[in-house]
Amino acid sequence: MLTADLASVRRRGDELRLVTVDARARARIEALATAYREIARGAVGRAREEVESGFRELAIPAAERRLAAAVLKLVRDGCVFEEATSADATTLRRDLFHRATAARRAGGLDRAAVIEALAGERGTTAQALEQGLFADRAGAQRLLAVEAPLPERLAAGFEMAQAQAVLLRAVKVTATVRARDAATYRRLFRQLKFLRLLPVIEPLPEGGYRLEIDGPFSLFQAVTRYGLQLGLALRSIAACDVWTLDADVRWGAERRPARFRLEGAAPLPETDAPAAAPSELATFISAFEKLGSAWRVDRDPAVLDLPGVGLCVPDLAFERGKGKSAVRVYLEVLGFWSREAVWRRVDLVRAGLPHRILFAVSRDLRVSEELLEDTSTAALYVFKRVLAAPAILSRLDALGA
Repeated sequence: MLTADLASVRRRGDELRLVTVDARARARIEALATAYREIARGAVGRAREEVESGFRELAIPAAERRLAAAVLKLVRDGCVFEEATSADATTLRRDLFHRATAARRAGGLDRAAVIEALAGERGTTAQALEQGLFADRAGAQRLLAVEAPLPERLAAGFEMAQAQAVLLRAVKVTATVRARDAATYRRLFRQLKFLRLLPVIEPLPEGGYRLEIDGPFSLFQAVTRYGLQLGLALRSIAACDVWTLDADVRWGAERRPARFRLEGAAPLPETDAPAAAPSELATFISAFEKLGSAWRVDRDPAVLDLPGVGLCVPDLAFERGKGKSAVRVYLEVLGFWSREAVWRRVDLVRAGLPHRILFAVSRDLRVSEELLEDTSTAALYVFKRVLAAPAILSRLDALGA
């Protein structure tokens, strides 16, 4: 993802606007991406500092330096380098130093011989051992693969990348979304949860939803990781059929307040749609179904709405029985959210949420299950690390009684 300083924007009063990427600019972005990608592909197997040296050799006119730096950042993000092994490198250097010291005291230091001997003891070659001596230094890490997007795809998504960079400086984001089917909304809401964002979601009278999300600059300190999550959320929002996004940002060296607006009237192409969040419930569902209970699992439950109060987006639903005697209980996992999310759910229940629901909360949030003991339609389940299928089953039976 681009950093905020690489986004090309114009400020008019209190409004920020992205510099339009026209056909000429897109062609230049594609050409730069092609050049940088080819340099990287030709340097696979070499050290990072050699790769960077190759990037610097590409001649860039002064007027294009910001653009080139942004394109390079996106290509560099797709370069896979070997991971640092600081402990192994430190141990290796220490062993080699001790051996060299002993050889010098004996009056016959032969560096090549010392390295060959140590390499033989470790079951490797002298060349591999030499490479491993400084493997904990970023410049020495070898380039393993280049997974940067194709130049034409990088150019096509360049404006989106710049918009994501602007959101790194957001104080607050408000979005309205409309989609042709409920599945698109569910994917969006689940992606927001997976990114550990805490939106306030309100249905709109004319259809669709309004989302309100606090940004990293609304916190006591700017949190880069949160900003990255907010940038990733933009792609999920843009996957809706019609959408608008308004952000209050702090821009420039002085962090002056500004407004930033985006809108779209068509979803991203299917190939650019945000990847589905990996299911943290898959292991639990498998374990639960092995219990052989009377409860059936619904993996795509509906969004629950209490008009005038708010929405709840369950992760699963469980159903027992059929027809008029059927009992349905929803499950929402708040394990990685905040205490504020728990209090919002408690308020939702107190306001009269007309559904049976179980909230699973991580013990790290320091919330007591007693919070909902006085209601028969909702419960809190506090878990340690993973959801325990038998514990969930016992609470489903209690709620379904």
